Amino acid sequence: MRRAWFSQAALLAATGLALWFFASNTAHNLETRKIASGFAFLWREAGFEIGETGAIAYSAADSYLRALGIGLWNTFRVAATGVVFATLLGTLLGLARLSPNWLLAKLAAAYVEVIRNVPLLVQLFFWYAMITENLPDPRDALQPLESVFLSNRGIAFPTPWSTPALVGFNFAGGASLSPEFAALLVGLVTYTAAFIGEIVRAGVLSVGRGQVDAAHSMGLTRRGALRYIVLPQALRLIVPPLTSQYLNLAKNSSLAVAIGYPDLVSIANTTMNQTGQAIEGVAIIMAVFLSISLSISAFMNWYNRRVALKGLRL
Repeated sequence: MRRAWFSQAALLAATGLALWFFASNTAHNLETRKIASGFAFLWREAGFEIGETGAIAYSAADSYLRALGIGLWNTFRVAATGVVFATLLGTLLGLARLSPNWLLAKLAAAYVEVIRNVPLLVQLFFWYAMITENLPDPRDALQPLESVFLSNRGIAFPTPWSTPALVGFNFAGGASLSPEFAALLVGLVTYTAAFIGEIVRAGVLSVGRGQVDAAHSMGLTRRGALRYIVLPQALRLIVPPLTSQYLNLAKNSSLAVAIGYPDLVSIANTTMNQTGQAIEGVAIIMAVFLSISLSISAFMNWYNRRVALKGLRL
């Protein structure tokens, strides 16, 4: 017992010593280079514009804090939207790989193998080029659905009270997704869905064949057995690795800086370049992504416990 306490105390002391060394060394270097530390710069005027602010009002006269808030909002909305669509697409892929239709199963398998073996950054460049270089100008925009327009300016679509219409060289009214947001969203969704599809496939295969046969003997169709018998049991194995994919998607959104989408990392980089507050800027990025990751983990752990309890009652 004494040895265990001694080893823990020694580890704690070593950790504290390492933290003290890095903190004191950092403070000394900042003082030597006459770089002011602290977060007072957050309330100074930013002096730069942001191309995509969503529903939040912003101008160059606003503070760095507001600019970083815009970046946080942009990161959150692409991550939240990506999680929803990646889950839907990934589930369809996983089920398609188990389909008795040979062609559908092989196409799903080919998608998974190709997408997950190509670096995400390369895919983002590909989708951005596809949107900006291969789609037509707004005047010749593609219209796959009523009042939905695809052009090199992005995607314009209607809202409950407004419909997009061509005004000059771009669309006005409705809502729109910029080329940068669209490329980032498509890249994150298609990439993450390939991994989620394999997780769903493994979860479904983990349910014993006897469960499916019993469902069929009760008169359930294949779809009914999948919905009421297989998926509820498979969820207990699907949810834990699914959490990791959600975390990866949220963190991978930081690659947005490569295609010019003004997420938190992009705006923080601009802030650090203008203010010289590199340590504070990196600390803000780390704190935000840590908070997002912990929030996702907490929610998914709660949901996992809920599913596990249901499974035990079965």
